[in-house]
Amino acid sequence: MPQEAPSIKPTLGLTGVTVNAMALIAPGAFLWITYQLQAAASAPDGSSVASDIWAGIGFALILAFLTAISYAQLARIYPEAGFGSCYYFAEKAFLDRENTKHHRWARLAKIVTGWAAHLFYWVYPGVMVAMMATLVAYVYGQLTGGTMSVTSMVIFSGFFAALTGYIAFRGVTGSTFTSLMINVIQLSTLVLFSVLAIYYRVANPEHATQCTFSGGWDVIRPHSVQGVLIQSTIAILILVGFESCTAFAAETVDPHRNIPRAVILSLVIQGLIAYLFEYFAAGFMVSEKLAGTDSTGAAVTGMAAAAASSAPIGDMAIRVGDAVLGGIGFGLMISIAITVGLAILGTTLSCLNTAVRVSYAMAQDQEMPEILGALHGRFATPHRAIWVLVVVSTLIAAVGVQSVVGLTGIGLASNFGTFVLYGLTCMWCIVAFAGRPDFSVLKHVLVPGLGLLMNVAMLGAILYLYVIGNADSQHEAYICLGIAGAWALVSALYVVFSGMRSGRKLIPATRSLA
Repeated sequence: MPQEAPSIKPTLGLTGVTVNAMALIAPGAFLWITYQLQAAASAPDGSSVASDIWAGIGFALILAFLTAISYAQLARIYPEAGFGSCYYFAEKAFLDRENTKHHRWARLAKIVTGWAAHLFYWVYPGVMVAMMATLVAYVYGQLTGGTMSVTSMVIFSGFFAALTGYIAFRGVTGSTFTSLMINVIQLSTLVLFSVLAIYYRVANPEHATQCTFSGGWDVIRPHSVQGVLIQSTIAILILVGFESCTAFAAETVDPHRNIPRAVILSLVIQGLIAYLFEYFAAGFMVSEKLAGTDSTGAAVTGMAAAAASSAPIGDMAIRVGDAVLGGIGFGLMISIAITVGLAILGTTLSCLNTAVRVSYAMAQDQEMPEILGALHGRFATPHRAIWVLVVVSTLIAAVGVQSVVGLTGIGLASNFGTFVLYGLTCMWCIVAFAGRPDFSVLKHVLVPGLGLLMNVAMLGAILYLYVIGNADSQHEAYICLGIAGAWALVSALYVVFSGMRSGRKLIPATRSLA
């Protein structure tokens, strides 16, 4: 008898699908791995915008919630999306229109959405791999006093990418258990560090006299519109992930009910509660006691020291542990670093799982190479897409480990894809619900409309504020636009040549759809 083709079985409940999204958001990891990027951010005139870290996260969080509501609404009416997620939503938004003239835009909509999804999902794991290598290099330096070479960091990146790929290859059930354990560990550690950081500022055991922020209100208030926008272009990196659960519809029990709830729940738990608390605590404790040297060898303190360190949260943990916990700063730093490493593993794993599922859906739809559309016979995972992404992630990480400029550049490339994808999804929400009996002006016009405008504003901020900035900002913008442009070119060429072979048109004539 012929062998049965591998099939997908729904095994994930609300908890399972939520923790997969929460693993991607990973607040315990991102406080550590992105604080340097945020502290080093500058305005076009070269002045620091580190004072707007918290406000920038707040602005990005509003954008994320508006987009999350749009995702949840689409997941509610298209629970059958399966691996396709946003790609499927884009097509159905037009195919479900009563007027057949709208159907001709379905393929263009899904291809553009698929391109944006891949720019986000296929670059993001590489960013995480680079950040893991940076974490290991920092710990290596603390343990040995030496410096880990760039070559060694690239080799480690390849090893870590392969390890993550293997876990994903084994299947989502194991991945979900891993993500759940990682979330429990990192959130517990996060609460401990944040409480200690606030106590450190209030008790002032080291008698600091030059705190970066005058008080709690100074930490959270916006200091400049430009600063908030710049910080938001970085902050979205730490908030993405809530939408990833929509790619697990095929593996979710009762997706009509569980997917929309998981989208919002994951963002509330980790975005609203965890991030706003931990970033407040970190900013609240920074003073002249946080010291280091910049790239020129000059002594720096406060936020300048945070910008110069590859792991400012590690430096803060050492100060807090030594001053508050009786000299165990190094042990506290190592303990937090271990949980951060686990969180980065969970984040990379979650994004890789989502990325290959969207690729699989597009390959099944003949919009991507056939090699990406194969399921493993035993584990029912898109195994070929996984190993291709492992290689891509290693190459992207090789750019990111070169310097903080390279790391910011690849992060912006992923964020560029994020803003395009989120903006398109908000647009498809408006299109999908227009004329439906359950249409709501608030949920299907105002919310997605505002989300669309905010995502477009973020794209403008990347294109304008970085391109006209200082030399480092311009270099970061060139890396971002280079990756985005290269992927757009590859995508366009593939669509053109595959269309020539198959005879399918990007925008078919109306009469062919009647």
